[in-house]
Amino acid sequence: MKPKTKALIYNLVGFIGIFLILRFSLLYLIEDVSHIVLVLIAAFCSSLLAPKFAVVEIEDKEQIKMKWIFLKGFKDVN
Repeated sequence: MKPKTKALIYNLVGFIGIFLILRFSLLYLIEDVSHIVLVLIAAFCSSLLAPKFAVVEIEDKEQIKMKWIFLKGFKDVN
């Protein structure tokens, strides 16, 4: 599998995981708000909290790097 495809899948899995946790926890905690508003809030927060994966070419080799607000700097995935 190409590194760009892996990075895309990692981004998707990270976003979906955090989105589902936030969506159901907000649905449980806040019952008076419309479901559309809860989904929008969960999507916005998930896009901020999810780790970001990118492909970087270093010395003619593609590597996947991760950046996350809870970690300082970039981390190697492989």
